[in-house]
Amino acid sequence: MSLLREYLGTTLRSARVAQGRTLRDVAKSARVSLGYLSEVERGHKEASSELINAICSALELNLSTLLIDVVAQVKSDQTPALTVVDDAA
Repeated sequence: MSLLREYLGTTLRSARVAQGRTLRDVAKSARVSLGYLSEVERGHKEASSELINAICSALELNLSTLLIDVVAQVKSDQTPALTVVDDAA
């Protein structure tokens, strides 16, 4: 099971790469250190809501779009739980 911060990081990285932008460029626009942004993208740091908003703004990405993408990833990674019913009991 992955952590929410890992899903957020993966989604942010995908958006950045899709735009052909570098970590340095987005970090500068978001006013966050390059190292910290890298840690967020790799899912190693728990980003505050303010930081996530700043990164989204730097990527010109709506927060709702980010969250929708994260939810889609979480749903696709979840395996359905099967319940075995024993009628003999």
